[in-house]
Amino acid sequence: MTAARYHLRAVVLPDGDERDLWISEGRVTFSPVEDAQPLDGAVVVPGLVDAHCHPGIGPSGPVSLAEAAEQAALDRAAGTLLIRDCGLPLDVRPLQRRADLPRIIRSGQHLALPKRYLPGLGLELDDPGQLPEAVAAQAADGDGWVKLVGDWIDRSVGDLAPLWPDDVLAEAIAVAHAAGARVTAHVFGEAALPGLLAAGIDCLEHGTGLAPDQLRELARRGTALVPTLINIDNFPGIADRAGRYPTYAAHMRALYSGVSDMVGAAIAAGVPVYAGSDAGGMVDHGRLVDEIEALHKAGLSREGALAAASWAAREWLGADGLTEGASADLLVLDADPRQDLATLRCPRHVVLRGAVID
Repeated sequence: MTAARYHLRAVVLPDGDERDLWISEGRVTFSPVEDAQPLDGAVVVPGLVDAHCHPGIGPSGPVSLAEAAEQAALDRAAGTLLIRDCGLPLDVRPLQRRADLPRIIRSGQHLALPKRYLPGLGLELDDPGQLPEAVAAQAADGDGWVKLVGDWIDRSVGDLAPLWPDDVLAEAIAVAHAAGARVTAHVFGEAALPGLLAAGIDCLEHGTGLAPDQLRELARRGTALVPTLINIDNFPGIADRAGRYPTYAAHMRALYSGVSDMVGAAIAAGVPVYAGSDAGGMVDHGRLVDEIEALHKAGLSREGALAAASWAAREWLGADGLTEGASADLLVLDADPRQDLATLRCPRHVVLRGAVID
């Protein structure tokens, strides 16, 4: 990494105007800066945002902090400069202090019940009634987000099933809101959705079981959806390995077959949709552009898919875009990604905190 003063003349998104932009002391300015080095490029985009990412989880479960740093570096190389971790089994605050890694918004640990989530990843509560207290603790320790496991396979019934009673969910989410935190939930199937929506959930991860009336309600409330489409591609393989649970396997295949229509309906209804790769575990890090392209294929315009992983996602998460005095976290491209999203795969420059990363 090298930090210096830089000058670009390029199309600056999202406004789309060609203008002069300078970088000085790690920040963006639109006022001239003396002795600035020129940077070549045609288009400047606010740094990409992976709104569902797990630097700290690998294919076999939790990884070391050093491995988590390597994962975050892979995401950075692909243009991801802001991560919402969406649940981690380790404390990544040391990574937050590293200037060479993407900014990370921590959501704490997944909150689950014994044998009702992937082993070793979540905080397993002994009783569902402990959820409000656990949410309070995670809200106090995190960066404004709390992650619940809303549903998972219940082997006693052989299918996806909710983890939490509706009244407990409502109390827990109220506790988080009182603490100034937002709550998101992993949810695949249909059964957990009414309770989550009635409780005032702020965001849904995956949401493959959402029905049209529920999508309209999400749009009315402004509740976000992060569909993680490139992870949903794993559903058929999950079903193939679930031979002991044929009902669950058939359910996962049905959810997979309907996900494109669901996301298209969400977009048409006006649901705020954001890009999340779900990297870690079954998805490699550094694949956010694949998710952006999947969102475009599902119904977002190219500009809308880009916004879902850039300026719109930054606004949703309370992070700066390309405004006067903002941290210089940006991509410099040779062509306009609003015309060809593949341009995002080969940025001319990745700039993080004002430093050009080669």
